[in-house]
Amino acid sequence: MKKYSRYIILTNLILFLGLFHYSIVQKETIIEDGQLILMELAPVDPRSLMQGDYMRLNYAISDEVIPNEIPKRGYCVVALDSAGIAQPGRYQKEISPKNENEYLIEYTMGEWNRIKIGAESFFFQEGEGEKYAEAKYGGIKVDENGNSVLVGLYDSNRKKIE
Repeated sequence: MKKYSRYIILTNLILFLGLFHYSIVQKETIIEDGQLILMELAPVDPRSLMQGDYMRLNYAISDEVIPNEIPKRGYCVVALDSAGIAQPGRYQKEISPKNENEYLIEYTMGEWNRIKIGAESFFFQEGEGEKYAEAKYGGIKVDENGNSVLVGLYDSNRKKIE
């Protein structure tokens, strides 16, 4: 039995590292090739906005949702205005239908019936919180399947805060 346990552990480790690497490559591909969408941030109590070295993000698109009228998980279909800011469209369970100038953002219904798009926190270096306090938009990149990655926070002039 001891002879086989080493092989089982090694096989599991290789599988784990392979899946981990695949996940990283998938996110990097979205960052490189995805469509940038600016999501307006909803106001949050400043005392709870900053906690340590991260900012909890709350998107304005979540405030317009009636929880009982949309699926618990699915796709938020948005269109971009002339400034590249997401304008809410509809919520659907399946990946289609999708019109030519629409983008999908995969979501789940989180606690307190808030939409979670997978980019709910933004981490930064210690002592740089003031710089991000004036953020107006969260910048996410999405692929054609609705997968998203948060790429930064943007100010009211739509410039990335760095």
